[in-house]
Amino acid sequence: MAHAMNDLLEDDIEAYLDQHEHKTMLRFITCGSVDDGKSTLIGRLLYDSKLVFEDHLATLESDSKKVGTQGGELDFALLVDGLAAEREQGITIDVAYRFFSTEQRKFIVADTPGHEQYTRNMVTGASTADVAVILIDARKGVLTQTRRHSYLVSLLGIRHAVLAINKLDLVDYSEEVFDSIVADYAAFAEEVGLRSVVAIPISALNGDNITGSSPNTPWYSGPSLIGHLESIDVDDETVAGPLRFPVQWVNRPDLDFRGYAGKVVGGSVKVGDAVRVVPSGRESTISRIVTADGDLEMATAGLSVTLCLADEIDVSRGDVIVGKQEPPAVADQFECHLVWMAEEEMLPGRPYLLKVGARVVTATVAQPKYEVNVNTLEHVASRTLRLNSIGVCNLSLDQPIPFDPYEQNRDMGGFILIDRYTNATVAAGLLHFALRRADNVHWQAVEVDKASRAALNHQSPAVVWFTGLSGAGKSTIANLVEQRLFEMGHRTYLLDGDNIRHGLSRDLGFTEADRVENIRRVSEVARLLVDAGMIVLCSFISPFRSEREMAREMFETGEFVEVFVDASLEVAEGRDRKGLYAKARRGELINFTGVDSPYEAPEAPDVHLDTGGDSTAHDAAELVIAHLRNAGILSPPSVD
Repeated sequence: MAHAMNDLLEDDIEAYLDQHEHKTMLRFITCGSVDDGKSTLIGRLLYDSKLVFEDHLATLESDSKKVGTQGGELDFALLVDGLAAEREQGITIDVAYRFFSTEQRKFIVADTPGHEQYTRNMVTGASTADVAVILIDARKGVLTQTRRHSYLVSLLGIRHAVLAINKLDLVDYSEEVFDSIVADYAAFAEEVGLRSVVAIPISALNGDNITGSSPNTPWYSGPSLIGHLESIDVDDETVAGPLRFPVQWVNRPDLDFRGYAGKVVGGSVKVGDAVRVVPSGRESTISRIVTADGDLEMATAGLSVTLCLADEIDVSRGDVIVGKQEPPAVADQFECHLVWMAEEEMLPGRPYLLKVGARVVTATVAQPKYEVNVNTLEHVASRTLRLNSIGVCNLSLDQPIPFDPYEQNRDMGGFILIDRYTNATVAAGLLHFALRRADNVHWQAVEVDKASRAALNHQSPAVVWFTGLSGAGKSTIANLVEQRLFEMGHRTYLLDGDNIRHGLSRDLGFTEADRVENIRRVSEVARLLVDAGMIVLCSFISPFRSEREMAREMFETGEFVEVFVDASLEVAEGRDRKGLYAKARRGELINFTGVDSPYEAPEAPDVHLDTGGDSTAHDAAELVIAHLRNAGILSPPSVD
């Protein structure tokens, strides 16, 4: 190490390790505007905590002379800014996590970016933090990004904030400057709901008020930054709340042991407690609490354990074990806050994967109720959310999930949205409450079902989905297929893209969001017609794989046939009888598929028709008929 270890470490290593193991842990973030000194502060904390090794210190001294900003003196920010781009630009881009400890406590600190375009990184770092250290440059005062990060800190449920007014050395350690900034910030903090804010005057570069009182601020009688962080009581309110234990893994090493591994995220659990598994509602009692170090009689929030139940009941990954008398709510429709984290904008109606705890379900997001201008806190109208936008939306899931509002339990109410094809995280979300309208809508049982209607029609119901570029031949082939089916005595209906736009979707344009909504509506209509026992032919460009997959998932296995009508852009444009491509090329039509809007070709269609060659539309139609016959769709269904 660069500094001498404490006496206990030198004299009794086992006692030191035991003491270190039982220290409490505090997670905190540093945030604020660009160049407020976040990385310098963390570097100073690492240095003062004696956690800089000799080789790191040598590298720091060398780098400080080459790329440092302190005239050759130690630039503590370089201990944290590891990315080459960060060192070159003098900014933090990614979230950098660092560990350090003092005599009293262990710490994990996340250095989050100050630039607005990296707001998503700040949200990532804040999602697990207990405390936020919000830095302000004493020369600049409260800035727009200070307000943005403070709002996010409040939104993400961080209950403790430290207002670290940095670079006091550059304003001659002025008490007046400090008091003025504190007063300015206090009004905004009250507005966003930050109640516990402690202001500390510091100089991260010089170490003033970092680990002890500074003689340069005799007018300040409060704690040092480390002193305050060591004293914060972070006993989460969830410890005193109801039991919440999301199952991460079903542990079955042999026939004699079955346990459910996970982390207690709320309340506590004891051997003998009566519990319930949600959402199934099955009940049992706790027979064992197993850890790597032996069995426990009780586990509290924050502990990762394996629970064993007295009864053999069905428990799966993603289920939640809860107290029998204090179950969470279970719902499939919610209001939520969303922080959009993807370059591509949110598409209302598009299915995404939602991950809450270990449970993954399919979710669709409605058009935002409003977007929050985090600089002014105004609620503004918006049809979508873009990178770093924050909005309030309604959310619908394909199955009910157990939950607690985020403000009550961050683990039970926080979630992420994932793109179904790229597996990229596109948003972070906070559940507010279940929508009451979900309680008012129930499936009405009917006596005449799909099988009965299909038997009456003497056919197997199905949807045949034709997709391809405009001009590829979808409508022509779909029309010929319907004629052949009609001649064969089958009951059919053809849903065509242009025709639907005259009625059902006449209110929609051609933005990506409108295209998603158009396909969602058509899919719902097709599902009703299939339920009526019919063969439904759908002819739509339907440019996005996600929406075609959404349509497929609405039907039973074997009921959905995807037909890719494949023609190159050149071929399709050459058949431009309507003149649409020409208008798009002239800029008279925007968001035209193939020109200024993408088309995502099917990766594994059920039928692939190449219409760019010498084959005719009649030939293509016969190939579709042959597939339907081979798939058993054109065979009369069996009737019991």
